[in-house]
Amino acid sequence: MQTPASIRRHPIHPMLITIPVGLWIFSFVSDLVVYFSEGSDAGVLWFMIGYWTMAGGIVGALLAAVPGFVDLLSLTHRRVRALATTHMSINLAVVVLYAINLWLRSIEPPDFLAGMGLSAVGLVMLSISGWIGGEMVHVHGVGVIGRVPGDIVENDELARTHPSATRLGRS
Repeated sequence: MQTPASIRRHPIHPMLITIPVGLWIFSFVSDLVVYFSEGSDAGVLWFMIGYWTMAGGIVGALLAAVPGFVDLLSLTHRRVRALATTHMSINLAVVVLYAINLWLRSIEPPDFLAGMGLSAVGLVMLSISGWIGGEMVHVHGVGVIGRVPGDIVENDELARTHPSATRLGRS
């Protein structure tokens, strides 16, 4: 099922989500460097790097949300639309969590350990949301040209024996 938010038949949303995910992972890595630097000057630098990569991740996530929302509006299959709504809800909760996290790091003195904990929770939530996004693409064919969500046909041998089909009890 081709999605409407695409460039030359390539969906935009999966291209853009790599930006906030990468920035938020790098922000957490920066947190680990700060945590283990024990207050050195390098720790201050890595704190700022983590802060700005987190801010960039928020901006990137909001940009990725636009084509994702356009794609969600085009979904008609009930199960896939429910998955997409869950995916979107988790991602919006992650953006709110990172906005709170950024605020905690902006106050004097910054609440670094609480922020680091929120980053860990945010990454777990992103992993869950990414799994759901993968489910929509790899199992239900969202964004895959030539597939309609739920189009595994009973008499299609390849579709019935494919690992995702057998996992879903369609064999």
